[in-house]
Amino acid sequence: MHFGYSDYMQPDHPAIMTNYTAYTDSDLITALSEGKDAAFTEIYRRYWKRLFYIAAKKLHDHGEAEEIVQQIFVSLWNRREQLEINTTLHAYLAVSVKYRIIKVLDKHYHQQKYAESMTSRLVDDSTQEWLAFLDLKDILEKSISDLPEKCQLVFRMSREEHMSQKEIAEALDISEKTVEAHLGKAIKTLKQKLSRFLLLLL
Repeated sequence: MHFGYSDYMQPDHPAIMTNYTAYTDSDLITALSEGKDAAFTEIYRRYWKRLFYIAAKKLHDHGEAEEIVQQIFVSLWNRREQLEINTTLHAYLAVSVKYRIIKVLDKHYHQQKYAESMTSRLVDDSTQEWLAFLDLKDILEKSISDLPEKCQLVFRMSREEHMSQKEIAEALDISEKTVEAHLGKAIKTLKQKLSRFLLLLL
């Protein structure tokens, strides 16, 4: 499913329904959860430029910024019936963009470090250990991605954004106890998955 900003801004596009422009974000979320295409189109029209600006400013790459925003809206549409947004729609989308930015920057950083390290390790006896470490990182990232959506979001905000439990609770409009519960569940799940991998390396 590919969305082009210019495509959805054409006035004769069949998905455009002017009555949705007066809807509040809350009304749009409700309509979206009911599968209303026009509600999604209005959200896209309302927030595409804002999200693109956030991503482009951080990444300095319009292509990657557009890809990130694309992924956000594809995810929003695919999960329209299961959405749980406890903050404003803008805040929800902005947080989603920021975490995808972090993943892209982290990928760039580790690609560079990987290339540098492999050059010096090609004649090193510890190459096998290094490859095992890379496998572990891949498994960790996959394990995090497999966590329930809210649990994953809280974990990344804590570990990648270095936000306190109080800050996370305020950002997501949930209690600190709920944040603590999500973190506990995430850590327990990750420990179980990673411990099995570490046993295979012994």
